Amino acid sequence: MANEETINLIINNETKEYPANITYAEIAKEYEKDARGGIAVACHDESIRELFLEVGRSGKVDFMDFSTPAGHATYMRTAVLLFVKAVYDVVGMNRIGKLKLEFSMNTGYYFSFEANESVTEELIEKISARMQEMVDAKTVIHKDNFPLSEAMKIFESQNMPDKIKTCRFRKGRDINLYEIDGYFDYFYGSMLPDMGMVKWFEVLKFKSGFILNIPTAKEPTVLPKFVPLPKIYSTMMAATTLSDTIGIGVVGDLNENLCNGDYEDMILVSEAMQERRIANIAVDIAKRTGVKFIMIAGPSSSGKTSFSHRLSIQLKSLGFKPHPIGVDDYFVNREDTPRDANGDYDFECLEAIDVKLFNHDMELLLQGEEVELPTFNFKTGQREYRGNKLQLGPDDILVIEGIHALNDKMSELLPTESKYKIYISALTTLNIDEHNRIPTTDARLLRRMVRDFRTRGNSATRTIQMWANVRKGEVENIFPFQESADAIFNSALLYEIAALKSFAEPLLYSVPEGTPEYLEARRLLKFLEYFLCMDTSRIPTNSIAREFVGGSIFNV
Repeated sequence: MANEETINLIINNETKEYPANITYAEIAKEYEKDARGGIAVACHDESIRELFLEVGRSGKVDFMDFSTPAGHATYMRTAVLLFVKAVYDVVGMNRIGKLKLEFSMNTGYYFSFEANESVTEELIEKISARMQEMVDAKTVIHKDNFPLSEAMKIFESQNMPDKIKTCRFRKGRDINLYEIDGYFDYFYGSMLPDMGMVKWFEVLKFKSGFILNIPTAKEPTVLPKFVPLPKIYSTMMAATTLSDTIGIGVVGDLNENLCNGDYEDMILVSEAMQERRIANIAVDIAKRTGVKFIMIAGPSSSGKTSFSHRLSIQLKSLGFKPHPIGVDDYFVNREDTPRDANGDYDFECLEAIDVKLFNHDMELLLQGEEVELPTFNFKTGQREYRGNKLQLGPDDILVIEGIHALNDKMSELLPTESKYKIYISALTTLNIDEHNRIPTTDARLLRRMVRDFRTRGNSATRTIQMWANVRKGEVENIFPFQESADAIFNSALLYEIAALKSFAEPLLYSVPEGTPEYLEARRLLKFLEYFLCMDTSRIPTNSIAREFVGGSIFNV
């Protein structure tokens, strides 16, 4: 109640009484000793609350440290604000043309930089020193609410046209801005109360921009060594160049395009660029001597199936006879499947695959012998033989898709020259604005949610529930091998979240309050508010987007 002088809070299953005007930060001090890195935010009755806010009402409160998804995201966001503010202080706002958080790469975040000076080690030292000054001073981050018209004037004075577009498509008539010493910024999500909590960071020169390196959620107090991924970088920058060519770099640009009603050209250009990339991969395969196995791997909901079909069409146009093979058909029988720490079947690990049999069959095929291929019966959990026989001729080539396809242990007996490896992922480069990136994992989660409801009847609750384990399997079994690929294919489409929105929103609203998945559902709903809906009828039937929204010409 608004007039209550005291409130009762349930924290760690214990009820305590506090003054109603106490802040979450003051209460959090009682629980800091058990926090990893530090307490970042509070969850009050399934609502994320920033620590500097007054509690104000009774309820159940959970504190989230830097090792939790919400806590780590808050740390990252605050580190970005710290970095951006330091760059503006050192270089000067009127001397900077662009400072954009382009994408994540391993533990770092890559910022492109356009200014009257280039990135040098001397500049990095000055920026790092300015960041440390604000950390040591525990510089307070203020949060205030502004009418949209006033916020747009502020952003205009700071030369931030992308944030003006964010304001333009905001449903409400006001917006919360963060302020530090007269500098204002907008961020999607929560923020730490002061810069003194950002204890672990590193600024590095990379290409023509910066890397802001921070700890992972797994080890929130350890600054990891940044490992560059040159192939991923090149792929992401190619996507950024495409975005710039089309004129859609932030969500506001996409929304303007949808409002104008001329988005069909954007769709066709996006699809044409993907088809050109697939064709180039097929040509590269054709140029290599002795390739018989195309190994395709990528994280969940990357569009591997649609990509495999489209690659096969391109290979056929070059005279090949492609044959699809799923690594899943080489699962060991259910009773032989390893179990994880919780006692559940671990279908993600390499040991869940009969690697010996796979290599045996592939070797025989490479030698020109006829092989009967297995089919895994997922209902019975047994491998079966149904007369599916194959013998490779001069023009035959196998298209093999599976989680471990890039791992050399999966195909250790096959000659290196006989394999062509492809890594595929939805590497999103569209931003909310220049300082708020869209995580690739969010786009893939929405893809999977929409597809799994349509094809399997899975609820959004079930998809969110499984996502942590899915991500764990990707980190362990796919990402370590991405740079070993001969080709990387980016399946992200500029328009896809606008296309997914009308399908995803009803599913997210159906997640019951009080469930562990509710908080994530609300976060995704808030994220989708930045996008206008798009009519999906104009999406080509061979598009990778069709694998998720339906209507694909392929059997996906």
